[in-house]
Amino acid sequence: MENTTISPLMLTLNFGELTVEKYFYCFIVIIGYALIVVCNGAVIVTVWQHQSLQEPMYIFISVLCMNGLYGSSAFFPSLLINLLQKNPSISYRACLTQVFCIHTYGSFEMTILASMSYDRYVSICNPLRYNTIMTSSTIGKILFRAWLYPVTLIGVLVILTARLPLCRSHILKIYCDNWSVVSLSCTDTIVLNIFGLFGVISLFGLMSLMIFYSYLKIIRVCMKSPKNIKEKALQTCTPHLITITNFLVDILFEILLYRLAPTKLPYELRVIMSLQILVVPPMLNPFIYGLKMKAIKSRLNFFR
Repeated sequence: MENTTISPLMLTLNFGELTVEKYFYCFIVIIGYALIVVCNGAVIVTVWQHQSLQEPMYIFISVLCMNGLYGSSAFFPSLLINLLQKNPSISYRACLTQVFCIHTYGSFEMTILASMSYDRYVSICNPLRYNTIMTSSTIGKILFRAWLYPVTLIGVLVILTARLPLCRSHILKIYCDNWSVVSLSCTDTIVLNIFGLFGVISLFGLMSLMIFYSYLKIIRVCMKSPKNIKEKALQTCTPHLITITNFLVDILFEILLYRLAPTKLPYELRVIMSLQILVVPPMLNPFIYGLKMKAIKSRLNFFR
């Protein structure tokens, strides 16, 4: 019976003990989502309303905040609905849609951060050529490629996952991700696993190398530069480095959750680890940039 193929219309989600105090958790979810929407929205509106902020660095920041809204909107509304249900569940199609949205959100985050590192590299290492290199056309091409590659990669991954026959219908998390759906399959998933590994290496590996290379060049230039140049570089790079560190730590939590036999970990720890990447970056990014970047902070009244 365990290997019987099924065609599930609905998949159950592992809300476990969360349903005991569901109204309390609903309140927390509403507050958290509202905070993410307001703070990210404020940064986006501020950047696009002020002509003085129409520079590559601030455009990338606003795109990063847009991505935070995108990822949060793929998760929080579904979470709130399921908290209010007696039997938390999600349709198979909606589950696959959530898989696509959540994975593209994480991939966008990485490609945008890599794009921002390139912008910082050009700004500090080639300041005289910065305006000729980072033109509007160049920024558009960078953002288009940062969007196109993850969409293509994750799109293929989701299509391959959707073709798998399933013999179970219980998701181990409170939301859908690709690993959770693949684990429901009763067939060999080695091809999908290889493609997923290729995707991780080609996306996160290459983007990490790009970020590392950019900052290696920045450090070399700063070591030979006067004090005022070093201070300016530190001021513009610190928020970006904090954001990268925060995101990579959240990725580490997600990887550890997959590798450490998730069913054997305490339920509360599994929930916290699985939520890191969906909650922490969208919530902290606008505060990091709103508080650290003077040009944005001076125009955000509620950050003063």
